[in-house]
Amino acid sequence: MNRKIIDLLEECPVISAIKSGGLEAAANSQCSLVFLLAANILSVKEETDKLHTAGKKVFVHIDLAEGIGKDGFGVSYLKKCGADGIISTKSAVIRMAKEQNLVTVQRIFALDSQGILSAAETVKTANPDFIEIMPGIAYKAIKQLSGIKIPVIAGGLISEKSEIFSALDSGAIAVSTGKQELWDN
Repeated sequence: MNRKIIDLLEECPVISAIKSGGLEAAANSQCSLVFLLAANILSVKEETDKLHTAGKKVFVHIDLAEGIGKDGFGVSYLKKCGADGIISTKSAVIRMAKEQNLVTVQRIFALDSQGILSAAETVKTANPDFIEIMPGIAYKAIKQLSGIKIPVIAGGLISEKSEIFSALDSGAIAVSTGKQELWDN
């Protein structure tokens, strides 16, 4: 599955990241992947099914999902709902999802150089399939972390096409953005 995701990201390196609303736009966009950042226990199955029908891969940010445990049962529930992968800042959740054969994205907040070094150590132990660095305009962090041989996704604060190119040029494999006008560029 990981190779399939990388292939999809090479074809279209922008990921639709949606909070409330935007499901229809994401389904109709050229993006192959959708990050559900505001899922909840009542709608995640329906939203996942709708996006799958549109040919999208769906990753749920489990840390932000309402009513879904941030544990093995929550991961199992998302898998049962059809999620292709999960996003989390928590290494333990990443490991649980990997045990259940879900694709994993570990989200890292690049606040300072020490935080980046700590994040690199954390990522090595969790071994996610992808790293998402926040904010996505943190080009130095992308360059530093791209050396650990796990594909990097840049996300957060990306509002211009040039920022997408800068992140990709710095070593990110893809960029997630909630800015709909960038999804089809």
